[in-house]
Order: sequence, then structure tokens, then C-alpha cells
Amino acid sequence: MLINRIALLAALAVAVAGCGKSETASTAASDDLVIKIGAAGPLTGPQAHIGKDNEYGTRMAIDDANAKGVMIGGKKARFELLSEDDQTDPKTATIVAQKLVDAKVNGVIGHLNSGTSIPASSIYFKNGIPQISPSATAVKFTAQGYNTAFRVMTNDAQQGKALGEFAVKVLGLKNIAVIDDRTAYGQGLADEFVKSAEANGAKIIAREYTTDRSVDFTAVLTSIKGKQPELLFFGGMDPQGVPMVKQLRSLGMKTQFMMGDGGYTPKLIDLAGAAVEGTYASLPGVPLDVMPSGRDFSQRYEARFKQPIQLYAPYCYDAVNVMIAAMQKAGSAEPAKYLPEIGKVELDGVTAKIAFDEKGDIKGGAVTLYQARQGKWQVVQTMGGAPAAKP
Repeated sequence: MLINRIALLAALAVAVAGCGKSETASTAASDDLVIKIGAAGPLTGPQAHIGKDNEYGTRMAIDDANAKGVMIGGKKARFELLSEDDQTDPKTATIVAQKLVDAKVNGVIGHLNSGTSIPASSIYFKNGIPQISPSATAVKFTAQGYNTAFRVMTNDAQQGKALGEFAVKVLGLKNIAVIDDRTAYGQGLADEFVKSAEANGAKIIAREYTTDRSVDFTAVLTSIKGKQPELLFFGGMDPQGVPMVKQLRSLGMKTQFMMGDGGYTPKLIDLAGAAVEGTYASLPGVPLDVMPSGRDFSQRYEARFKQPIQLYAPYCYDAVNVMIAAMQKAGSAEPAKYLPEIGKVELDGVTAKIAFDEKGDIKGGAVTLYQARQGKWQVVQTMGGAPAAKP
């Protein structure tokens, strides 16, 4: 009996010791500061290739931060990504935004489109959640007075101004037709382009509209053809840019074709084929090869995801690092504590030297113009930087 009692006590001692080890491990794990970063963009539908690109850029930044062992407020931070599909739909975007708020994210990278970023921004603002968009360029996004909204690329006013000046001053084109897709991005960029082109002496001889779901532009292009424009500017994204430029050429139109950043993708060149030759597109910032860490980012991205950068991945990477820098400055990942520090961040990013103005817009954003030549986007000129030779 005594032996059994001793054995029982020994077993209890081992069990207690085991429980103690389990609690210690749990405590050690809880010492990590878990930080949830939300991301939102189209992961399905025609723009899914750009949405996944955004997700990959965000994931790269998070994984790099976890590998470095970032410290915030004396604790090792462990970042987690919560990615949601807003389907480029404004209503879905608000549902996604509320879902991320309910998940208690510490900040949001997104949304991709202006038309989704703007309605979602009110939800983030009401809940005090910082939102840094890598790609929403509509002026309205940061003009609503929401102190939670920032972006790491130039807005439509900056980009549209550069595109209009380039078309008239550099290319010497005066008679211009304009089509936009009626989204916050497409219409906003087209409006700014028109304003700039007219200010520089061009005449807008046609202003037409479509949607971001259309694929047949024969009727509108036929109408424009009779007016003999020297340039057709399209405010929209590459799913519409591809059929538009192909139909432009199938109608025998020699008109120059130009888009903003929504057209600067490998997919536009791949899918449009010979029809895209000579097309112009823009992208905020200087070429990645010019930035100190741009080439390294491109190589690491392609090695990891087995595809070239589609469009905004480097901007997503920078947006995450801006958010982390603000958390480090505040010594906290609590939104209310680090939000005031975002506007003070100055960062040498992959895409640019990042600093914000009082609205949350990036300061002094450059815009680079590219032309499709022999199956590749080639740099033509950086507005605000050293110009290349006139094409």
C-alpha cells in the first residue's frame, strides 16, 4: 500500500511538472506580439492577376519582417496576413472592410481599386483602423478628411497632369479622343488627363464612356474613327485595354493609344500581341531598376512566385513597411497609438523615397512613361526626373 501511495505521488509530481512545462511554453508563445495585417483586392474575376500580385507583395513584406524578428515596444512581432477578395465591387468592399474590422486587424493594405478603396475607407475611419493603399489613385480617396487613409503612389491629379503634358509637349499630339470606364479610377484619371492636355493646347475631339466589364468597343471606336484623333487615351484597367487596342487596330486606325498605370502590365502586352506595339502607359515612381533595392526585389519576387511583377506588388511591399515603421516609432501596434506616427514616417522604399503630406498623399511623386516595344515595356521618360530622348 505504501509503495502504491509513493508511486501515485511520484506520478502526480510528474504530471504537475508536465503541466508547468506546458504553461511555460504557452507563455513564451504569448510573448510574441501577434499583429494582423489585412489586405483587400480582387482575387477573382478579370483583375485577379493584379489582385494576387498585390497579395504577393504584401506577403513578401510580412515574411521579410517575420524573418528579421522585428521588435515593437520591446516585444518580438509576429505578423499575420488576412487577405480578402473584394471582387472590384464597391458593395463587396464594404462587407470585406467590416469583416477585417471584426477580425481586429491592426491595419489594412488596400484596397486595390479607387472604387473599392473609397467606400471601404469610411468603415476603417469609423473604427480607427489605418489604411494604406498601394494603388488607389483617385483624388477623392485622401480628400475626404479621413486621418486613417494614406497611399504610397501618386494620385490621379499628379499622374493625369504628367500624362497630359507628355502627350502634348513630348509627343506633339493635339487632337485627342478620350474613353473612360466610369469607375472612380478610370474617370478620375481621364478627367485629370483632359484638364492637363487642354491646358497644354490640345483639343479633346471626343469624350466617350464604357464600363469596367465591357469587352466590345467596336461601336464607340467606329464613332471616334470618323473624327480622326491622333491619340486615344483610355482611363481604365488592362482587362478592357486589351480588347480595346486590338479592336482599334482591327478597324485600321493608326491612332496612338495611351493608358495610365492600369495598362502598365505584362498581360496587356502578352494578350494584345502585335496590336499593342507603340502603346504608352505610365506608372507612378521611377523604374525599379533605378531604385537601390528595386532590382533585388524583382529578382526575389520572381524567384518566389514564378512570375514577373504584374503591377503594384512593390507598392504593397512599401505600404507594409511604412506601417511597421510607424508601429516601431510608436512602440505599439495598437491602431490608435501608431496611427499618428504614419504621417511622420520617412522611408527609402522599393518604389520611392516615401513621405506623406497632410492629406496622406505621397510627397513629390514622380511618374514614369513607358512604351510597348518589341514585346516589352521600355522606359521613355520620368516626369520630374531626368528625361529620356524624345521617342
